[in-house]
Amino acid sequence: MDYNKAASEVIRLIGGKENIVSAAHCATRLRMVIADNSKVNKKELEDAEGVKGVFEASGQLQIIYGTGVVNRVYDEFIKIAGISAATKEEVKSAAAKKGNPLQRFIKTLGDIFVPIVPAIVASGFLMGIMETLNFLINNGYVSLSADNSLFVLASLFANTAYVFLPVLIGFSAAKVFGGNQYLGGVIGMIMVHPNLQNAWTMTGGVEKYLDVLGLWKVPLVGYQGHVISVIIAVFVMATIEKWLHKRVPAIFDLFVTPLVSVFVTGFLTLTVIGPVFNFVEAGIINGIQALIAIPFGIGSLVMGTLYAPTVVTGIHHMYTIIDLGQIKEFGCTYWLPLASAANIAQGAAALAVALKTNDKKLKSMALPSSLSAFMGITEPAIFGVNMRFFRPFICACIGGGCGAMFASITSLGATGTGVTGIFGILLCLNAPMKYLLMFLIAAGVSFALTWIFGYKNKEEQAENNKADVKAVETAAETGKNAETAAEKAETAENTADGITVFAPLTGKVVPLSATGDPTFEAEVLGKGVAIEPAKGEVVAPFDGVVGALMGHAVGLEGENGVELLIHVGIDTVNLQGKHYTSHVTEGQQVKAGELLMTFDMEAIQAAGYKTVTPVIVSNTDDYACVEGETGKQISAGEMLLKLK
Repeated sequence: MDYNKAASEVIRLIGGKENIVSAAHCATRLRMVIADNSKVNKKELEDAEGVKGVFEASGQLQIIYGTGVVNRVYDEFIKIAGISAATKEEVKSAAAKKGNPLQRFIKTLGDIFVPIVPAIVASGFLMGIMETLNFLINNGYVSLSADNSLFVLASLFANTAYVFLPVLIGFSAAKVFGGNQYLGGVIGMIMVHPNLQNAWTMTGGVEKYLDVLGLWKVPLVGYQGHVISVIIAVFVMATIEKWLHKRVPAIFDLFVTPLVSVFVTGFLTLTVIGPVFNFVEAGIINGIQALIAIPFGIGSLVMGTLYAPTVVTGIHHMYTIIDLGQIKEFGCTYWLPLASAANIAQGAAALAVALKTNDKKLKSMALPSSLSAFMGITEPAIFGVNMRFFRPFICACIGGGCGAMFASITSLGATGTGVTGIFGILLCLNAPMKYLLMFLIAAGVSFALTWIFGYKNKEEQAENNKADVKAVETAAETGKNAETAAEKAETAENTADGITVFAPLTGKVVPLSATGDPTFEAEVLGKGVAIEPAKGEVVAPFDGVVGALMGHAVGLEGENGVELLIHVGIDTVNLQGKHYTSHVTEGQQVKAGELLMTFDMEAIQAAGYKTVTPVIVSNTDDYACVEGETGKQISAGEMLLKLK
């Protein structure tokens, strides 16, 4: 892969370097903030060199390359664009400034909850395990004492993150809002102080009330499991803190600012913010539960169907609030199984595409994307595969809706949040068979619909065109378009024995397995053979156009319809064109036998690289058979491959 060419192509397709606001990369993706998204040619970007998927999320244009490739493309990208490297945080900050108020709100929620998800997941898993053990013990399926030290400690650990959730949220939210994180944690501690009635353990109703300046009374109840009120409280605290920092003299700032910030916020939280937003939060949770509880699972069918589109828009970042609110209110979340059904369905649709397609590049992307979705990470499947062809995405939405409907009808609930897909069953150990059936329904419907209606490979598309072909043949038989029919018949006769591709190098013909490169061996880029060169020259094997020129490799588009890749050496991209001399330019018309490239075989081998040269038919899927005889010596210009 020519990383410089790949980066140049990206810059061209996103509207030029002047359209770049900021750019960074993670382990697999090039992440950019674009000034004007209307200038981005997304369709061509998806087909650009090395690109495995393109999508927009959280105000960023993200291009998937994969591990080990993205960093090299990025290095060339910032050189060509003339920009400085940015961190992911800087790119996120730039993206946040572009979004509308709703997008910024959703991003804020995501920034608050993503860091604390591991703690929530750990507690959720442990709660599920402990509930299962309690069920087995109480029904006599296992003999285990509840006084066992491990059992006692595990029970203590299980719900810790949920009991002290306001502390975690307070700490994380303070960072997002620009306040002192430890003061944010203190606000969370105030909301679950032991002097308040425990919101989860009180059974006789509210026992303590506070008379607020003789104006109104508020219940002195803790906010275990609450979310919205904590976020609002910490936002108020951060606002007060920043306001004081600007006005309090430095000599007093250390004492005055924290004291006033915590006291004022704490007072407002327990007297106004907590009671008001407790009511708001309860209304939201009960409203969502009412939708889920619509008879025959109709509400869940609709929400399960629409879940994936909300992932596309980024709204799903706020769903943690629903999960945590339902756990507080009902002891489990009925929302997570809906989300899990939707994610599983997207994975099944991507799997159907992977198994059905004959496009090696698409297959290599769809298969791991499917596995990722089954693990709960759906972005690669949604943006890299399903949305790209759209119909698989729709089929997956329907499958997700069916799985969600079953979950609702059977009242499937999860004891925690943060994990969906295969491992989501660990949060539903109270009803594992229900979860398994939901999984099979969501995946089965999605896979079947995608296989039948959602994706057609090239053979099926050709089959669909048979009617048009038959119409042409009928017209020829009746004397219409006779000349065209005769020309087609002549062409068919001339190509009855297939297309011959001649050797571009002199040397020994060996199978692709001799290259030692897994990509070539697996025929990911197409079928063909390799040549161990005896001479450092590459010539054109047919008339055509130089479609790609990458220093160590050349791509040709023949007048005969053959697309050929001649890759001189293995891993020689690392030489960055050193020891290679091109004698043609990209886009140039060439004749069979014309010199394309020379290379210094000894220098390349001395640098530690093999010179064995794969000769690949890039559009292999256009032919029923690609044959080549190996184990023989061949001269440039002699028959190398036969295509039928």
